[in-house]
Amino acid sequence: MRILYNWLRDIVAVPDDVETVAREISLRGFELAAVEHGREPVIDFEITANRPDCLSHVGIAREASAIWGVAVKSGSVMRDPGSVVRDPGSVVRDAGSDRITDPGQRIPAGALDVVIEAPDLCPRYCAQVFAVTITPSPAWMQQRLEAAGVRPINNVVDVTNYVMLENGQPMHAFDLTRLAQRRIVVRRGRANETMRTLDGIDRKLDADMLVIADAERPIAVGGVMGGADSEISAATTVIALESAYFEPTSVRRTSKKLGLKTEASARFERGSDIDLPPRGISRARELFEQIGAGKALSPIIDCYPSPRSRRQVRLRSSRIARLLGQAVPAEDVPRYLEPLGFEVAQRNGNDEWTVTIPSFRVDVAREEDLIEEVGRHYGFDRLPVRFPALDAAQAPPDPSIARDRLVRQTLTAAGFSEAMTFAFIERQAALPFVEPGIEPVTIRNPLSEKFAVLRPSQLPGLVDSCAHNRRRGRKDIQLFEIGSRFTSSGEGRAVGFAWMGAAVLPHWSGASRNVDFFDAKGTVELLCRAFGANAIDIAANTSSYLVRGRAAEVRAAGTRLGVFGQLAPAIGEARGLVPGEDIYVAEIDLDALARVAAGDDLRAQSLPRYPSIVRDLSIVVDETLPAASVRGTIRAAAPSTLVSIMEFDRYQGKGVPEGRVSLSLRLTFRDPERTLTDDEVQVVMDRIVEALRAAHNAEQR
Repeated sequence: MRILYNWLRDIVAVPDDVETVAREISLRGFELAAVEHGREPVIDFEITANRPDCLSHVGIAREASAIWGVAVKSGSVMRDPGSVVRDPGSVVRDAGSDRITDPGQRIPAGALDVVIEAPDLCPRYCAQVFAVTITPSPAWMQQRLEAAGVRPINNVVDVTNYVMLENGQPMHAFDLTRLAQRRIVVRRGRANETMRTLDGIDRKLDADMLVIADAERPIAVGGVMGGADSEISAATTVIALESAYFEPTSVRRTSKKLGLKTEASARFERGSDIDLPPRGISRARELFEQIGAGKALSPIIDCYPSPRSRRQVRLRSSRIARLLGQAVPAEDVPRYLEPLGFEVAQRNGNDEWTVTIPSFRVDVAREEDLIEEVGRHYGFDRLPVRFPALDAAQAPPDPSIARDRLVRQTLTAAGFSEAMTFAFIERQAALPFVEPGIEPVTIRNPLSEKFAVLRPSQLPGLVDSCAHNRRRGRKDIQLFEIGSRFTSSGEGRAVGFAWMGAAVLPHWSGASRNVDFFDAKGTVELLCRAFGANAIDIAANTSSYLVRGRAAEVRAAGTRLGVFGQLAPAIGEARGLVPGEDIYVAEIDLDALARVAAGDDLRAQSLPRYPSIVRDLSIVVDETLPAASVRGTIRAAAPSTLVSIMEFDRYQGKGVPEGRVSLSLRLTFRDPERTLTDDEVQVVMDRIVEALRAAHNAEQR
């Protein structure tokens, strides 16, 4: 929000220069974006979504009033929020005998007729008829609008924008002569109804949208943008000036559905002041008269079927001290709150108050909110820098923290870099990774189609990250991510990694090679060993997103831990990867891995006292036979003295029949109680060879 320093001083007489004013206000919770010097100094604040009341000069003036203790100047822009603007002969719907109870009741007021058919979406609608002469605005107004970032158009439109920037009330002017039967109907849109907005685009409306219509057609999208059919032009002589309160959720939904963001919608969708519409029209009338733009032809029409009462909240001095960690003098509490628009009344002595919340403070609903206001203006920098006294033992840390730390240490040591991607992803990116017959979990109101579903796996985000890096010239990529995934069994934690390009960094001492299946397998085994899961089984996997024959799953103690292998090329190419470049991926269920992990049950084991005997065994088996089956047969046939099995060679070619493969294994034998003899080991080797021949039709080479 661009705040003009001189405009701010017109409302509240701040005693300091622009830099000091910017710094002091920023210390109260408003991020300072920039300070611009020049003929019209400007302070640019980043206003958070919960403070729509500060999207105006008046809102910031209240903050300045509380900071410097300077009263806001009296005038139209700062009338009591609870008052109702009353002109002679005005038609006002206030508490009293003439309150409207039927939201569809017609309210005649001279030349204009207003009907509210959707009070749930528009609880309050004000309008007034003016005779106008369209000319350029005076130079001072144009200069202020331009400094605030608004383009001047003509005196009528400029006045509505000026009022919005001054007190935060968006307004819109209709050419009254272009309204059928001079009626304004506040209603929902209708099926297949369309209208052309001021930007020249035809918009399709529906029943969830609020429209402002005349007797025949829509003339504006409520709270978002006006229509071209009732636009102010140089020939306009009579206008109907609109000032209303629209429900935030309705405006937000409509703005998003239409893809249309305006200054008005930005204010309405955060929550405007329901007491402000009549004051907005009153201020506009004053400006019309001041610059000679026009005069009122009718009283204000104020349709307010169900007036809202203000909230009251109990505030206790003891609670302030409890939450802030510092006692605030009781006499200072009203001094901090009243300039901000709160009404503070003492109750039960001097350390308790009843605070009436102003209608423009939509972010304040409970005692803690009021304490935050007190803390902001008391000064968070004045609060003591100490921890509160502990009255209970600290809870143990979540086990997942240590688990995730171990995963990070292991994978970064293996050369991977951690990625952080969104849990909301594109539906097309998620589909290859969901279980057969299962749809990904959809987001009810996604920000865009890029964030339409919850990720069923860590892999879609990692694949997109690889594609992002590859498009920027990176060829060798190793990424991992720890996070939540959402499957048919619910939410769970997993770690995934993606690896493409070189398996090892280039070095002059040897040739480089690309990553392959066994590099991915080694990384998975490394991760499992880090958790103490040493007895793992690797078996073939048929997941549709992995290349058959280069895909496997890992199990431990009968529990499936995850899968790894080469990503199907079609999936990588669809996400932007270069055709022909292999990418290997893996995903491990961290919850399952934690269940089979050794945990803290560590045991010391003495070093071997007796030598081991190593024997190499080469056999010819079918090329489709998994190595895990061979290892399983060997372990079943061997005694407990077999302590290690390791494959060290695989050969196909001359001397090996087609469809067969030569597999060489190194077997290590050792007895913890004595030295084994060669004869004992040879007996075991003969038994192993016979078991392999019987189980797998193996031939010893």
